[in-house]
Amino acid sequence: MKLKISSVVLAGALLACALVRAESTPSPALLVLAKSDNTLAIVDPVSLKVLARMPSGPDPHEVVASADGKFAYISNYGGGRYNTITVIDLVEQKALPAVDLGALRGPHGLMFVGGKVWFTAEAAKVIGSYDPASQKIDWVLGTGQNRTHMIFVSEDLTWMVTSNVSSATMTFIEKRTGRQGPGGPPQADWDETVVPVGRGAEGFDVSPDGKEIWAANAQDGTVSIIDVASKKVIQTLAASVASANRLKFTPDGKLVLISTLGGPDLTIIDASTRSVVKRVKIGRGAAGIQMQPDGLRAYVACTPDDYIAIIDLKSLEVSGHIQAGKQPDGLAWAVQR
Repeated sequence: MKLKISSVVLAGALLACALVRAESTPSPALLVLAKSDNTLAIVDPVSLKVLARMPSGPDPHEVVASADGKFAYISNYGGGRYNTITVIDLVEQKALPAVDLGALRGPHGLMFVGGKVWFTAEAAKVIGSYDPASQKIDWVLGTGQNRTHMIFVSEDLTWMVTSNVSSATMTFIEKRTGRQGPGGPPQADWDETVVPVGRGAEGFDVSPDGKEIWAANAQDGTVSIIDVASKKVIQTLAASVASANRLKFTPDGKLVLISTLGGPDLTIIDASTRSVVKRVKIGRGAAGIQMQPDGLRAYVACTPDDYIAIIDLKSLEVSGHIQAGKQPDGLAWAVQR
């Protein structure tokens, strides 16, 4: 009888475990990196609960999801020591073999555009693209700038922008079609324009209408506004955002949110008046910012406090917190299609 009871208990425990593991990844899902835990958390944006955690590889800083929402790619930074991008299967909720970048060390900024993972490699002073279909790095371009950190790639793949922290510059990279010698076949080429901005330029974003780029200058505490058409700084805002880490537009383009690792405030700027409308107390410092696709909420990684602050974008107040691991940083959305 004891054996039968033990068997029933064991079967029940296994069934309960299976039910927990069977909780699928929602769509959309909020992805959260925890640097100290070396994990990626999948968060349900409705219940605000962590549904699963997977190993992220060492020192995870940024994360991006594939266009179909089935895979996540994580940069393993290490201040230039590491050279891998960790791959996560979001459907099966497991880590896959990492992408070895070879000599391209210090991967950081990421975007997924045109079926490829676009990345910066800070220590190598380059940007590149990884093709998941062929499982190869198929393109690399040098910037000649120090600490090429974050990247934006246009949907039509004709232009991109990087922030270069130690060089205090932004680099515009535009695709051109030329010819390889007299009568040769057309060949793609790239023009680079280096735009001086403030010291410590790191976090930046492109306005939803594609006309401006706003870059937060961590050392100066200012924001450089660049006109995309002319590729020139048209205004510098004295925003008092020393140690700024990330900058993001709201989906409607009306507000700009700036996090700083050096203070308790999330700074919110009106994009049209160029003035600070509010400083929201969120913790002891913050890094990654992610906007909810419907524009109702923003999520801010409060790295020193080990939580994600949820910002109501109507009231501009903190509406809640998510505990998703120690030292949260990079955030992303995964929408399955």
